[in-house]
Amino acid sequence: MRLLLFYICFFLMISCQNQTNKPEKPTFLIGNWMRLNDKESSQTYETWNTNFTGIGYTKQGQKTNFKEILSIIYIKDTLYLKVEDVNKTPTLFKFTQQTDTSFVCENPKNEFPKKIKYFLENNQLKAIVYTDDFRINFVFEKIK
Repeated sequence: MRLLLFYICFFLMISCQNQTNKPEKPTFLIGNWMRLNDKESSQTYETWNTNFTGIGYTKQGQKTNFKEILSIIYIKDTLYLKVEDVNKTPTLFKFTQQTDTSFVCENPKNEFPKKIKYFLENNQLKAIVYTDDFRINFVFEKIK
């Protein structure tokens, strides 16, 4: 009888556990990246650290004319791309699709972009920022 009671208690404990499967953060981003398809007078860079914080910036000569602080965070077991220093308050883009080498995140309330897609292709990091009628493509190579 004791053995039966033990098995019932054990079964109840296991079945009542709340198991949440947090999505994995995209490790393919980690590193220093330089944009290949920039305007002739500009150079854009992105750096992603192992703690999934980063920075994106564009230089024109020695002057930095654009900068954004980037991070990938969890909010209630959901991944978000957080972009700071572009707007007055941080902008969050919710991950809506993800594989080992890509992700799409969205914020339909943001003016531009509403969607951001990052993916690896032929050893290059590619990003697309877009709305339904406008898009900007980024092609980066890893700086060694």
